[in-house]
Amino acid sequence: MPLSPKRAGSVAYSAAMFLVVSMVAGLLVAGLAVPVAAMAGVGGRAAEKTVDDLPQAFETPPQPVKSKVTMANGKTLAYFFDQDRTYVKLDDIAPIMRQAQLAIEDHRYYQHGAIDVTGTIRALLTNAASGGVSQGGSSITQQYVKMVRITEAQLAGDEKGVKEAQDDTYARKIQELKYAIGLEKKLSKDQILERYLNIAYYGDGAYGVEAASQHYFDKHAKDLNINQAAMLAGLVQSPDADNPVQHPQAAIARRNVVLNRMAELNIITPQQLASATKAGFHQDKVQNPQNGCISSQYPFLCTYVYQSLLKQPSLGKTEQDRINTIKRGGLTIETAIDPKTQDAAQEAVSNYVGPKDPVIATMSMIQPGTGLIIGMAQSRPVMGNDAKKGETYYSYPAPPDLGGSSGGFQSGSTFKAITMAAALEAGVPPSKKYNAKSPMDFTGTTWKSCDGSFVLGDKHYAPKNSTGVNGVMDMRKAAKYSVNTYFLQLEHTIGLCPVLKMAEKLGVKLASGEPISESPAYNRSPSLTLGVANIAPLSLAEAYATFAARGIHCDPIIIDKITNADGKELKAPSANCKRVISEDVADGVNDILQGVMTGTGAPAALPDGRPEAGKTGTTNDNQAVWFAGYTPDLAGVASVAEDVTRKPFRAGHVRSGGLEYYHLSTGVTLQATGGGDAGAGIWKPAMSKALKDVDPSKFADYKNKDTAKMVDLPDVHQMSIKKATNKLEDAGFSVVPTTQYSDQPAGYFIGFSQYDGKLPKFSTIYAVYSAGPAPQPKKDKKSNSDNGGKKNKKSDNGGKNKKNDGGKKGKKGG
Repeated sequence: MPLSPKRAGSVAYSAAMFLVVSMVAGLLVAGLAVPVAAMAGVGGRAAEKTVDDLPQAFETPPQPVKSKVTMANGKTLAYFFDQDRTYVKLDDIAPIMRQAQLAIEDHRYYQHGAIDVTGTIRALLTNAASGGVSQGGSSITQQYVKMVRITEAQLAGDEKGVKEAQDDTYARKIQELKYAIGLEKKLSKDQILERYLNIAYYGDGAYGVEAASQHYFDKHAKDLNINQAAMLAGLVQSPDADNPVQHPQAAIARRNVVLNRMAELNIITPQQLASATKAGFHQDKVQNPQNGCISSQYPFLCTYVYQSLLKQPSLGKTEQDRINTIKRGGLTIETAIDPKTQDAAQEAVSNYVGPKDPVIATMSMIQPGTGLIIGMAQSRPVMGNDAKKGETYYSYPAPPDLGGSSGGFQSGSTFKAITMAAALEAGVPPSKKYNAKSPMDFTGTTWKSCDGSFVLGDKHYAPKNSTGVNGVMDMRKAAKYSVNTYFLQLEHTIGLCPVLKMAEKLGVKLASGEPISESPAYNRSPSLTLGVANIAPLSLAEAYATFAARGIHCDPIIIDKITNADGKELKAPSANCKRVISEDVADGVNDILQGVMTGTGAPAALPDGRPEAGKTGTTNDNQAVWFAGYTPDLAGVASVAEDVTRKPFRAGHVRSGGLEYYHLSTGVTLQATGGGDAGAGIWKPAMSKALKDVDPSKFADYKNKDTAKMVDLPDVHQMSIKKATNKLEDAGFSVVPTTQYSDQPAGYFIGFSQYDGKLPKFSTIYAVYSAGPAPQPKKDKKSNSDNGGKKNKKSDNGGKNKKNDGGKKGKKGG
């Protein structure tokens, strides 16, 4: 037989009272002699002694707050967070929002202590009569305690702890009550309410009232109106079920419950109630928070920022500590990223190479003397895993530990500038001349490496000059026309080790992450100077920025300043700027590379005529082309390279000619030249825009243009040709074989061009071999030729030095 309404109400009332009595009995049984006066907020001081006997220790750690990365113009680049939360002070939360939250959760909050007995009984009765849950029984303080426990367990990945913090048991409620009582002795009501409003979960990934206000209404919490405040206040009880994005009708219904409660408490007028209940929810106002780099305006610059933060000791001892600080510490990370410059770099790259092309192009720009990354662009600018759409997760300019790929690209002839710097540092003057023949056979020659000398005899090695310029020349001409065999001879003169050490000093990094001087692949490779090492493009920009800064090397950095949630400045990554080469050496490199801009680098010359220097680079088989150029104000490196993971450049489908004449989706046909493709196509337009409003600066004059240290010739009398050559080369001289006519048979070693005295270090000593007797001229019927039957004179050394090569006569030249 069904119960009458009156009878049903009586039963509900009895049930509610039974629950209340059971709860109080449970508290007493648990041994908590908590005076009713303390619970009700009456006679709190009188109850203090008893309350002090309760175990009340409750840590209230700082709430996890999202961190923000800003660009040079103050705009946001990215957010990092575990929970989308922006902590705001109580004064920055609209009063109507505070009133709405208290109205539906704990309207007597400022009148009672840690627990509101009257409110708890009323809530139980109301909920029992309504057959649902419309009012909460716990105080704001108790709810805050519960939220802290849940949040801590969530962030620790403790699923059991999350469940325990939400279990509907007396044990949990008793513990919360103990903590709440202690908390109200430690913090003011306003402080607890502020923390509550900032920690509460408002659904759809929004934690705290500020994040929720921004997410649902695209406005700050201080600007919320009545219906918006009521909607947010109603979400705390069931943030998923009443989520207005997923369940707008449920959210509006719950909001109206809050509005009616506010009207009952005379917080709003009947007119305000009527108006607010008519308001709808506007989905078009919803703002989805950007978490991490994938949705950032510049995702790969963002990745560089994030990876740099992971290495920063000021953010924590371990990587996990640093991750927690980044995602929970409310950091403000200020960068020097200039959107105008970055857009210019990206535009230049994207106009030349499309994202779906099987070619990868990059542009990296660094400010000399500071290491600040001004721009870093690539032909695949969208972060993602859909390769068919041209997406990638690799930041191609960067080294692997900062988001780059492990493959890198061969740098080609841009590496010659590093050999040049090593040579100038060793004392080789720019006037140093070699006969740069093409091809030139180096097979069987002895080279010096970091771990000793070695003979290049495993296989035939006779490289050619690719620009068509051959013959006797100095360093300036060799750089201007990128002459391979000149730089191979220069490298042979100073040894491989100084070149490797110079590369490391300048910041050049192998794409593999291995120090270049420790790599067996390059420690004994004469082709090092031709750019066979796979490197990260950004590290090459780092090296050329060091030349521009007259020898001051700076690590590439992207972060200017880090501030925590309390406004305290934390130590940001340092560029570690320091001198690695002398001003004189850097000035020499700058002086020589300025000449390149009228040679192979001419297509890349900036239109405003400002002082600039640079070096072109093309690898074997045209697999990659480069232009590394700079002014005193900005260094930039552009590259275009095959994507060796895709046809037609993938192994087994290698395209004949490499990049040369390859047609891109942009309409560009590659020339496979550093000055044309990388230089004129990418570097020139990007740098022109980046330097548009920068007054031109001049390079410093190179003072020691052709001076070299005078040294004594070592004594090589009575030595074999090989030992004498080694001793001369160890002293810094170049030994070059030559021939002259003599009475001796062809191949006979006549002697060295000089044995005694002083010469500039790194001068050339000729090893003179006989070419045999001079051919007799044909007699003219009317007159003899100038030299008639006269024999050629012997060389100055050949006929005078009795002890040539230890008396070993007739030895054949190599």
